[in-house]
Amino acid sequence: MSQQATGQAETLPTVSKKEYRRALHGLQIELVKLQRHFIEYGDKILVVLEGRDASGKDGVIKRIIRHLSPRETRVVALGKPSDRDRTSWYFQRFVPFLPAAQEFVLFNRSWYNRAGVERVMGFCEEEEYEEFLQTVNDFEQMLVRSEIKLFKYYLDISKDVQRIRLAERRADPLKRWKVSPIDDRALELWPEYSEARDAMLERTHASFAPWTVVRSDDKRMARLNLIRDLLSKLDYGEKSEEDLRADPEVVFSYRRGLAEHGALAP
Repeated sequence: MSQQATGQAETLPTVSKKEYRRALHGLQIELVKLQRHFIEYGDKILVVLEGRDASGKDGVIKRIIRHLSPRETRVVALGKPSDRDRTSWYFQRFVPFLPAAQEFVLFNRSWYNRAGVERVMGFCEEEEYEEFLQTVNDFEQMLVRSEIKLFKYYLDISKDVQRIRLAERRADPLKRWKVSPIDDRALELWPEYSEARDAMLERTHASFAPWTVVRSDDKRMARLNLIRDLLSKLDYGEKSEEDLRADPEVVFSYRRGLAEHGALAP
């Protein structure tokens, strides 16, 4: 783990707008190469993106899919569960959106809502929360055994940055669609969300479906490094390995004790 990830005071790396655009263009070319490969070989790719409100999930998804074929690329952002959903097997509503061969699917929030928003806001019972944590690893192991390539990313931001971004949402008429009643409680319930995050990562990190943490206070660095990390973990032709080295100050594998050592926002 880097110095920053062990809690020592250090300024996180950043990137200029010009360098960001250049690097992003190169990574988007790599994503197109990846898509050609998984269409040819029938791969099934699933990316789960989790994080607090305003952690940057929409932004990184937008950059990933921008130049990909919409026929083989899908973004899933499910709304509030229906009355039928609430009486069904919890994972049932997510299953129809899983990738088939030749598909790349990104979940903008996922079944982990139960361990985050639902847990903190009281939208589920304690028994439902515990049942989820006891069964989600089994569910994900089934996905992996069915040859779905599963990647789980948690985008982590500081409280000050979340406060700024939520205020920007309210002030920008083009972003007001993102504002929800839950946003109003995000800062007030910050400690509860931290506790839920830590429990979720600890209890659902598995060798077959590990969590990767992305520090997302700097949106540009978060986007570039998440994409680099994802591409580095997948095989495809004409891969530019030298361009896919993610910065370990920004993206790193989850391990026990990250919160105590300052790698996750307290």
